[in-house]
Amino acid sequence: MPQEDSQASAKARAFFEKAGKVAETNNFDYAIDMYLQGLRYAPDALMEGHLPLCELALHRQGKNGKKPSVVEKVKHLRGKTPLDQMLNAEYLFAKNPNHLPYAEAMLKAAVAGGYEKTAGWIANLIFQTANAAAKPSAETYLLLKEAYTSLGQFDKAIAALHRASRLKPSDKELADEFTNLTAELTMVRGKYDGEGDFRQSIKDRETQEKLQAQAGVVKTEDYRANAVEDARRKIAEDPTLPANIFELADALSDLEEEKAENDAISLLENTYETSKDYSFARRAGELRIKQLRRKIKEAKAALEADPDDEQARALLEQLLEQLQTLELEHYRLCVQNYPTELRVKFEYALRLVDSEQYNEAIPLLQEAQRDPRRKIAAMNKVGLCFAMKGWLDDAIDVYNKAINSYEIKDNAVAKELRYNLGRAYEQQGDADKALDVYRRIAQFDFAYKDVSERVDRLRGERDKPASQ
Repeated sequence: MPQEDSQASAKARAFFEKAGKVAETNNFDYAIDMYLQGLRYAPDALMEGHLPLCELALHRQGKNGKKPSVVEKVKHLRGKTPLDQMLNAEYLFAKNPNHLPYAEAMLKAAVAGGYEKTAGWIANLIFQTANAAAKPSAETYLLLKEAYTSLGQFDKAIAALHRASRLKPSDKELADEFTNLTAELTMVRGKYDGEGDFRQSIKDRETQEKLQAQAGVVKTEDYRANAVEDARRKIAEDPTLPANIFELADALSDLEEEKAENDAISLLENTYETSKDYSFARRAGELRIKQLRRKIKEAKAALEADPDDEQARALLEQLLEQLQTLELEHYRLCVQNYPTELRVKFEYALRLVDSEQYNEAIPLLQEAQRDPRRKIAAMNKVGLCFAMKGWLDDAIDVYNKAINSYEIKDNAVAKELRYNLGRAYEQQGDADKALDVYRRIAQFDFAYKDVSERVDRLRGERDKPASQ
């Protein structure tokens, strides 16, 4: 890792302190420059530089800070050294923290430059973001695998590679990747016992086999059963350690058998009763939802196999109703126990909207707008709630504000906002404005929902008097 002399550290601290003071005045762009100047002197200053800069980026985004311009993108796309590349990518990431490729470029440069603290942090951030994405990229997970391997964090590398394999289950090359990674893990962990004795690195054959099984594209039944046994042994050694309890619950749940799933849920709920730590009840609720979703998947498959099976249709409807009730109560309790967590407020609000409890959903959605990642989606749902209540003027105002603050004009979010705006105009009786909105959607996605039919119908109604 690059060494920093005392003079460089002092210069870095001076820039970081100035950046913090400037940020308090909401001069975000200048503060970004100050943080990056400091990081040039102390590239691996995680706590003093990278983390506060990331927080500043999110705050700037929440204040509708502009994304990097075309000129800025061109200027900061490259760099002569890994440090230049990392800081250039971080500049772009600070101005658009939702754009994962900037973070990925930053990670590559941090690894190349040997900035291990920074690389580990940004890799974890990318991993969490990718896991939460609706459509994660296998390439992102493969990048993470390379980064974690370079950092010697092989357990995380295997986890990232497992995620990639789930997205590409038929890719045989990934199996070779697992084999190579497992071999590297064996060698590094063995460390040749300090005297060049390679036999020490392979003395624990059972451990190697477990790692190899874990590295499989699909977890085998044997591996999952062994994972349960390992977790049970850990519980026996320390039955009160939360990590052991969660590990056993997850291992049981991975078996995807109803009895094992129920055992996992009982373990978590019983622990909650004795500890009063809601994190156990929360995990139990998540496993109940996971179990029910599995049953719904099975019921859908049965109905697809025989669409005339009324019993299968009734079962599916029953399970879907159970899921709605279960999720509604789960997220209600999460909000009650984690009142500052904006994500659970957003999730609870979504279930309230689905249950047509609009008055209860609106305040939660308005709070959720403080989370930059969910701001536009929350605004969209607020508009929908207003429209369903008949507050059409308010719905239109909210939709227009969301559209104006959302820079992307042709993705799924933008189209849904415009579609909902058109519906609100149509409900209000303003056919001309509704037609104009639908026309704009049709111009870049003619097949979106029923837009083309609405355009034809509204045009036909508008032209009727002229043709009579």
